[in-house]
Amino acid sequence: MTRKTTIVLFYTGVAIVSIAVVSLAFFIRSRMPRPELPPIVNTGKQTPERWFEIARDLDAVNQEGRHVRLSDLKGKVWVAAEFFAICPHCAVRNGEELHKIYQEFGAHPDFHITCISVDPENDKQEKLADYAKALNADPRNWWFLNAGDTKATHAYLENELKFFGVRERTDPVDIETNGRYAHDLGFLLVDREFRVIGKWPLADARSEKARAEDPKLYDQLKKEMFDRIRLELDRKPAN
Repeated sequence: MTRKTTIVLFYTGVAIVSIAVVSLAFFIRSRMPRPELPPIVNTGKQTPERWFEIARDLDAVNQEGRHVRLSDLKGKVWVAAEFFAICPHCAVRNGEELHKIYQEFGAHPDFHITCISVDPENDKQEKLADYAKALNADPRNWWFLNAGDTKATHAYLENELKFFGVRERTDPVDIETNGRYAHDLGFLLVDREFRVIGKWPLADARSEKARAEDPKLYDQLKKEMFDRIRLELDRKPAN
């Protein structure tokens, strides 16, 4: 037997064994029970009546330079959002949506909006004040917060409030176009008992891509969110 013939036979044997192993793996997998997965109805929000209670508090400084805590909002119905001062998406899309919410519910004594900066290193009190002024936000019921350490802030937003993880961009062109951080543009709704009870991605739903795929989605989500805010404001605080 020549050396060439030996090599050919060797690799043929390897191929046959590999095919047999793969076939066996697929057979075993096909015999295993598969977990039942819930159908995906709408990935923009959750449907349970109650999500989760906020377990840990957050200390921060607002646009007035005043130290506040999220727990100060217990007993109120409030919307939470992420932002940073030079994020173009926050200004153009989220800012407009939050202002619409504020115009609708800002006069209610138990309503509040809280925007937490994902860039506390740069969003100092002066920037927060300028941002709040641009949106005509009254600090009595609309906070722009700097919670201090960047890493700790991101961990809190992701682990406690369950926002999607914040990602720092590295490409200079991407940073120039979209800002330093990619972050969740959804709005959380928190009830009087300090429980997160819903999330609505209004800014994403009004994008050109989303409108092309589902022209009715934005109006549907906005109505659902506004109806839920009204429902929670009508509920009496727990004793």
